[in-house]
Amino acid sequence: MKNALKLLLTLIVIAFSQKINSQVNTKPNVILILTDDQGIGDIGCHGNPWIQTPNLDTFYKKSVRMIDFHVSPVCTPTRSAIMTGRYPINNGAWATYKGRDALSESNSTIADIFKANGYTTGIFGKWHLGDNYPVRPTDSGFDMAVHHKSGGVGELSDYWGNTYFNDVYFVNNKPQQFKGYCTDVWFNEAIKFIDENKDNPFFVYLPTNAPHGPLYVDDKYAEPYKHLVEKEIVSAEFYGMITNIDKNFGKLGNYLKKTKLADNTILVFMADNGTFHGYNSDGTLGYNNGFRGRKSGWYEGSHRVPFFIRWKDGKISGGYDINEETAHIDILPTLASLCGLNIPNNKKLDGLDFSSLLTKEKDTLKDRTIFVHMRQDWRPPLDIDKSCIIKDNWRLVNGKELYDIDKDRMQENNLFNEYPEIVNQMKQANALFIKNAKINPEYNEFPVNIIGNPNQKEITLTIQHAIGESGGIWKAEHVAEGIKNANNTHAIKVEKEGFYNIECRRWPKECPGTIWGIPEKNPKNFYTYKTINPEKAQIKIANQIIEHPIKANQEAVVFKVYLKKGNTFLVNNFIEGKELYGVYYTYISPVLSN
Repeated sequence: MKNALKLLLTLIVIAFSQKINSQVNTKPNVILILTDDQGIGDIGCHGNPWIQTPNLDTFYKKSVRMIDFHVSPVCTPTRSAIMTGRYPINNGAWATYKGRDALSESNSTIADIFKANGYTTGIFGKWHLGDNYPVRPTDSGFDMAVHHKSGGVGELSDYWGNTYFNDVYFVNNKPQQFKGYCTDVWFNEAIKFIDENKDNPFFVYLPTNAPHGPLYVDDKYAEPYKHLVEKEIVSAEFYGMITNIDKNFGKLGNYLKKTKLADNTILVFMADNGTFHGYNSDGTLGYNNGFRGRKSGWYEGSHRVPFFIRWKDGKISGGYDINEETAHIDILPTLASLCGLNIPNNKKLDGLDFSSLLTKEKDTLKDRTIFVHMRQDWRPPLDIDKSCIIKDNWRLVNGKELYDIDKDRMQENNLFNEYPEIVNQMKQANALFIKNAKINPEYNEFPVNIIGNPNQKEITLTIQHAIGESGGIWKAEHVAEGIKNANNTHAIKVEKEGFYNIECRRWPKECPGTIWGIPEKNPKNFYTYKTINPEKAQIKIANQIIEHPIKANQEAVVFKVYLKKGNTFLVNNFIEGKELYGVYYTYISPVLSN
């Protein structure tokens, strides 16, 4: 009896030891939180005297802070760099519209790499790297995707009628009705995903659409800031949206502690570009941590953002700063190193692994230059115009202004003429960078929408993503108001030869209406609706030019075309008198044989 009891106790001890060893050897989980349009000054721990972010402030005190961390000045290029570890000019996604807000199909992503190394992967929130196959989140390494389409909730490519509250989002590409505020939904779904997958390592990408406009939030979050509006300091809703993010961040932190996941989870908080609603470009309003610049610009506040990281089990914590120039392209190689991931040998990376800084194995990185390029156009960024070149403490802005950022945070003292050698060195580095970029196919070829693939039987094209010379149409209200735009071209790849139906519509299928009329479902009378009266619809594709008349009470003009395999462009227009303007919504699907 004693021997049996001894054997049982021995087995229990061995099993318990194996469990402990298994836990010790478990790869860390990763949660990457990316907010939208929250600048470096829009957070309490950076000295903002008005905003309330207690949970982020607490995390700041416990995390390691990369205080010289750089991204792109707008949404898509930052996201494409995070996903690929490559500069936007090298991955094909350097703008927020005009056909350059999607990854090229050749790109593999950070999610692909985590998944290949045994992680379960999920995205919750904003993708903005392509709405169609082959670059939807589920095509790009994510096992679970709960997201809105395009660049923002309520944009014309998103589900029609979304207003931040009680919206329809896409769950693995299928529309699903949700209750509650968008940011609450993203965090709730992320926590649900973690709870279902916590026994194995997971990678969660949580890119919120807040505090990007439109500035909608429950009044209880905006109310504490209403007095700032009266003083013309900042939008109350903007700060309220950030406070709501902070509340959700705290909720996530409590969940991780409760489930004992916190210590072996790498938790990252960062933003995608400079502030948009919290600071005037001349520095007169709001708070910007002492920097000049905001979203869409080239000065420091346009692309320098918060980056906080904590991993207690990996001894990355303690509340201290690292003042080394780092960037969005570095995230993939750094997380891969921390998690012990194998990166394919053919995977091209522009970023550096800065994990040695986090683990205190080194205190500097190898000498390099960081390039901030962006162009809101289908054409590639120009060589030096509209750029910021970063080298140590130097910032070369638009090839014409040189600043020592350590001595001149507001970039008021242009040293361009005083340091010609430094200027020339930075220009030469940029010229070489551009020369090498031009060799890549992503620089010259458009990201494509693939038709004829079983992974997506019907693709949706919108004027928001159309290539052209006009400015952008991106809001649902632009369509409702009948704003006309000449952008009309889409890059297509035909994967299977055969007949296809191309439907040209004024309104999306989820909110149908006649081309000459308005939808029967006028969502909450949220928009002002105006009619248009095109007489014809026209398409040009694969050397075919076809026109069909538009009749009263017609919701769609349907073209049946035969297409061979290969790349082509679709040009589609409504024709009204002598005026041609792009079709708002286009649906393409294969013609099913009988």
